Amino acid sequence: MARKKRDSLQQIAVLPYRFRDDGDASSIDVLLITSRETGRWVIPKGNIDSGQTPHGAAVSEALEEAGVRGRTEDRVIGHYRYHKYRTRDHWDIADVAVFAMEVTHELGDWKEKTERKRKWFPRAKAADRVSEKQLKALILEYRGER
Repeated sequence: MARKKRDSLQQIAVLPYRFRDDGDASSIDVLLITSRETGRWVIPKGNIDSGQTPHGAAVSEALEEAGVRGRTEDRVIGHYRYHKYRTRDHWDIADVAVFAMEVTHELGDWKEKTERKRKWFPRAKAADRVSEKQLKALILEYRGER
């Protein structure tokens, strides 16, 4: 049976980063987490709940999925698209707006700790680990904000 495309789904995500102590102001590490279903490396993302702003939803996803808090701006740094499979025969195109978060706190315990792994990667290695081409480009282009 052929797969059928559904509507476009609007989601938000956080690109969690930290500056490296190597003297280069543009050297950053990116925190990736594993997806629950496939174990692929991704960034924290999700839907915007009723009553939330996109920025607020992104901050909530970072805490819930990756157990991190930090400094974020309420402006989007980029977008990417991916196929979100709903059933064997149906999928959505998800349009994801990405906010950057300079991580200041990593919690030892968080809501999805038992469901996901998290790991810091140098920016180029993080880009190699994710599947979505637009997300790879966004990671490679982002230099962090001070």
